Amino acid sequence: MDFSTATTTAGNGYSSPRDSSFPSSFTKFNSALTAGLLNPMSPPPPPAMLDKTRSSPTLFEMMASEADTIGKVPVQIHNGVLPSPSSSSSSSSAAATAARTTNVAHLVISAQDKQALAMQRISDLLVIRSPGNQFNDPNSSDVKLTLSSKDGISITMCVHRQILVAHSRFFAMKLSDRWSKQQLPPSSSPYIVEISDCDDVEVYIETLMLMYCRDLRKKMMRQDVSRVLGILKVSAAIGFDAGVLSCLEYLEAAPWSEDEEYRIASLLSELHLENVGATEVLRRVSVEASNGSNGGSNDEVLLNLLHIVLEGKDEKARRDMKTLVSKMLRENSSGNDLRKESLYVACDGCLHNLKRQFLQAAESDLENVDQIARQADNLHWILDILIDRQIAEDFIVMWASLSELSEVHSKVPVVHRFEISRVTARIFVGIGKGQILTPKEVRCLLLRNWLTPFYDDFGWMRRASKGLDRYLIEDGLSNTILTLPLAWQQEFFLAWFDRFLNSNEDCPNIQRGFEVWWRRAFWRRKEQSQEPARLRVTASATDNS
Repeated sequence: MDFSTATTTAGNGYSSPRDSSFPSSFTKFNSALTAGLLNPMSPPPPPAMLDKTRSSPTLFEMMASEADTIGKVPVQIHNGVLPSPSSSSSSSSAAATAARTTNVAHLVISAQDKQALAMQRISDLLVIRSPGNQFNDPNSSDVKLTLSSKDGISITMCVHRQILVAHSRFFAMKLSDRWSKQQLPPSSSPYIVEISDCDDVEVYIETLMLMYCRDLRKKMMRQDVSRVLGILKVSAAIGFDAGVLSCLEYLEAAPWSEDEEYRIASLLSELHLENVGATEVLRRVSVEASNGSNGGSNDEVLLNLLHIVLEGKDEKARRDMKTLVSKMLRENSSGNDLRKESLYVACDGCLHNLKRQFLQAAESDLENVDQIARQADNLHWILDILIDRQIAEDFIVMWASLSELSEVHSKVPVVHRFEISRVTARIFVGIGKGQILTPKEVRCLLLRNWLTPFYDDFGWMRRASKGLDRYLIEDGLSNTILTLPLAWQQEFFLAWFDRFLNSNEDCPNIQRGFEVWWRRAFWRRKEQSQEPARLRVTASATDNS
């Protein structure tokens, strides 16, 4: 802010808007065309004809003229009174401009219109005050303060040196006794103080008005978060400590929108107000600001959330919360909030329950058989999280090693067991897309233990699972087999070929992968056998001596 002083009252001169016209041939041609004097397909008439068309401006001219004069007319308020239309030629010109743009007001809101609205609000703000409040009282004031902004707004108001000095370190320095003695004004003339380049004159005025208010908290309750942030910025700039504290108290208690939350955190970080209460405000959005704790507790909180979802009773609520938690974890993909070990602790718990219930069902104990589908669904959800975070390799090793379950798989009714094959299908898709990278031995073990159970459940899984993408799973299985050595590929593709011919509807169609294997195994082998033997030329060193 630029701070300057003078010993005489500022003048009331206004700058006039420059005359905006468009004498170009294009504008005149547009006028004639709008008036219906020209055929759109005919060439432009001579300038003499264009001058005689009509004097009233077209819509294009009004909008262009308005755009040219935006921001060019400075507006001043003295003691809360807007300049009258007859006070100067500039006011008449401004009124004429307003009348001229009435027809296009619904099309565009100009910067000048916004400025006029702001001036009206400022005028109301300066005129209306509670009884006994001396703000902008010309009879008792001893300082005339002029605020001006970059967009041409200039306001002069009457304030009191004693109040400014008592509440603001900025004004205490500028209006010190030494400075006052140097001014030596006449007893009847107030000091003239000017502050230029204000970001928001209206907010600056509201901040000064708070210095005259006895109950700042009550006054703040009438504001919104956006306005309080503006007041906080001005209060911090002029050293108005009571205003800063009142703004921080308001922000600590008031609700915020997501956009306001970002603006609050950004402004408090910019102003460095940690020693005057900003930390209390930031505790709402920062773990570090709460009780001095670090981010290590995030892992415990998220792990607790996982267990609550995994053990929930209401199935619909569980599905909704799984979607929500997955979305939140996906948005924070850094992985620092939830450790790999914590996820695998939850995974081990689900896997243990699944093994116990599955083995009981295999022995015809169907008391809690519904837990098989529930725990398989939980594992499917955790697997999605592990794949998103690129830490699913250990899960594949554990799943591929569950031979004790795959061996008794056929003993459990398919209606209870098919959810397990959905986990296997998700693994196939992950490997097929390159989302999971494991050694070929693990991939082969996975197929040996779980491919036949997967074939057995595929028909039921396809009919019972809503939203199942059959083609995605088939491509994943094909690509998983094709990642193996060629001899292992032959084993799995030939077994599929035999099964597909005997149960077409209940077997996945991996014909594309089969064709790739066939070309690899036979075409290239044939090409290699037809290649002519390469001539190898060897040179031996001979001693000619």
